[in-house]
Amino acid sequence: MSSSNGKIITIIGSGLIGRSWAMVFASGGFQVKIYDNQPGLAAKAITDIRKQFGELEEAHMLRGELKATEQFALLSSHDDLAQALEGAFFVQECVFEELEAKRSVFQAVESHVGEDVILSSSTSCLLPSNVFSRVQNRSHCLISHPVNPPYYVKLVELVPHPETLATVMDTVHALMTQVGQAPVCLKKEIDGFALNRVQYAIIAESWRLVQHETPPRLLQIPESKNYELVMMSNGKEGVISVQDIDLVMSEGLGMRYAFIGPMETMHLNAPEGLLYDYSSIT
Repeated sequence: MSSSNGKIITIIGSGLIGRSWAMVFASGGFQVKIYDNQPGLAAKAITDIRKQFGELEEAHMLRGELKATEQFALLSSHDDLAQALEGAFFVQECVFEELEAKRSVFQAVESHVGEDVILSSSTSCLLPSNVFSRVQNRSHCLISHPVNPPYYVKLVELVPHPETLATVMDTVHALMTQVGQAPVCLKKEIDGFALNRVQYAIIAESWRLVQHETPPRLLQIPESKNYELVMMSNGKEGVISVQDIDLVMSEGLGMRYAFIGPMETMHLNAPEGLLYDYSSIT
């Protein structure tokens, strides 16, 4: 069947990301418990996933070695948190992107699990030091930020809390690899993580070219830890149209970066390799 040996993973939150994570872990042969604090929503998610499994199998796009019926049999829905967490070795939180909500979730989760259980958040922008501030044992806490939708886009950013053990990062990296994701490990927490920082840099420069030197600004939302990208026009004519800057990415850089990253591109363009031609520059 699989090498998961009946291990249990609990998903907190039954929305799009929660459902996607459940499908990913089930594809790897793990038993998955889906919990939602709104009665009936977890069961509704299970019904939706069953339909998706069938459609994916019919289209020959189902992930993993198990059949759709076998993967579906690994899923269960729960309205009771303690029941959902029983036996779990890994918990993936997928509630809405609000700091207090996530803090409350992990505070409640910790009261039902042992110290060796790994607590992971799907947040795309909140720092682990903030998300896990109410957790007592932060050595087993980290961010596992997926790219939406996780079932089709395999990258996962693993971001440690300052107290996260290296062995925990290794365990989660191995778990994500086992279920077919492509995990990358950040060495420490930073605003925006890696993917969004690269994405914002591209957006900012694209906007400069379209609006002629008026970059977007990342502003904090009042009374919130979240940020939003604010675009401001200066009324001047830019150097390229919106349509054409999109083509620069979709028909140019995007095509290239779908196969190799920026560092590998530089390495291949350097006659003596990246290390010799770039890193030796003082």
